Amino acid sequence: MTLLALGINHKTAPVAVREKVSFAPESMQVSLQGANGLGGIHEVVILSTCNRTEIYCAAEHNPQEELLRWLSQNHSVSMDELRRCQYSHTDEDAVKHMMRVASGLDSLVLGEPQIFGQMKSSFAVAQEAGTIGPELGRLFRQTFSVAKQVRTDTAIGQNPVSVAFAAVSLAQRIFANLSKNRALLIGAGETIDLVARHLVEAGVKEIVVANRTLARAQALAEQFGARAVLLSDIPDELPQADIIISSTASPLPILGKGAVERALKKRKHAPMFMVDIAVPRDIEQEVGDLSDVYLYTVDDLKDIIEDNVRARQDAARDAEEIILAGAADFMRQLRSLDAVTTLRAFRHHAEILRDAELEKALKRLNAGDDAEQILRQLASQLTNKFLHTPSVVMRKASADGRHEVMSWAQELFALTDLDVETPDA
Repeated sequence: MTLLALGINHKTAPVAVREKVSFAPESMQVSLQGANGLGGIHEVVILSTCNRTEIYCAAEHNPQEELLRWLSQNHSVSMDELRRCQYSHTDEDAVKHMMRVASGLDSLVLGEPQIFGQMKSSFAVAQEAGTIGPELGRLFRQTFSVAKQVRTDTAIGQNPVSVAFAAVSLAQRIFANLSKNRALLIGAGETIDLVARHLVEAGVKEIVVANRTLARAQALAEQFGARAVLLSDIPDELPQADIIISSTASPLPILGKGAVERALKKRKHAPMFMVDIAVPRDIEQEVGDLSDVYLYTVDDLKDIIEDNVRARQDAARDAEEIILAGAADFMRQLRSLDAVTTLRAFRHHAEILRDAELEKALKRLNAGDDAEQILRQLASQLTNKFLHTPSVVMRKASADGRHEVMSWAQELFALTDLDVETPDA
């Protein structure tokens, strides 16, 4: 049995290629069953995200070429293009790769947690499609267990490495319980969208989105149950805002020192947390001189992010140790299962030989032959039957110079401690 992980990702292929090879969720079960029908493959899971498409399978032999041809035909991508972008791992290397992916070590953003859920979802879809068997079942369970251990025992996902996440994490340092705080977001672009998502996840219940165009603000606000206002409404909203995060393309500051001073008076100097992500700045630099205002710029966030990236890299080294141990443990389990299968086959073969000779002996006993002679002949026949095939194999191995077979035979049958007479030449 061969384990294979084959795919392309953000490191090996541009988005123009990745989008060609992606699998639509609505056709995933059909795709799984199609891949599972390829020669030699008897279990398969497909992981398809914006950054990677990977196929994990258990097969009688390495099915890399069959899978590449199948991908080429199904997605109308040339074999040459696929070969330039693809990577593949087999057996223990495949196990380690899957564990790295599930732990976020192979992601565009080191340590990002979404990939773990995406892998679990892919596994569930394959179960529904009937393309999961004992080999991949054991492998995915071990992969999920190792990924959880990485999350629990390392700091791989604890330090924010995006501007939006870093801004919200800073807010959590200032305020003990964000569910009691109001947020004012200035702008309606991608960064503010991400900030809003992180704020909601952190527990913020009241969010106001201010933008130059009200329709754009409303479109973003509707996603999070927030309220939309115009930039001109900011002075009225400011006194109620504990958290202010701004990211616009304005060439001039939107929020000045005077407006913030007036808001502080109305707030009775309750603290205000501000993050200015814009370049050029949306919030006047002098606002940071005011008491009870915590003002951070994009440069402050970059310093935090760089520190956090280094922290994640340190955590990644610890994670690698966990993954190596997890992969080694899984391979030991596989070898143990192989040994169980071999032992069962060995015992079954011995029982067949035993039953055949016993049947002969019972027939002779029933015929009235001498019992002692029958027992002696039964013992001799059993000995000859059991030793015939091993003897033939050992003689051939010795003649071929395969001395390791003789060493294994001595260990297997504990012959090293026996005093065996050498027959005369």
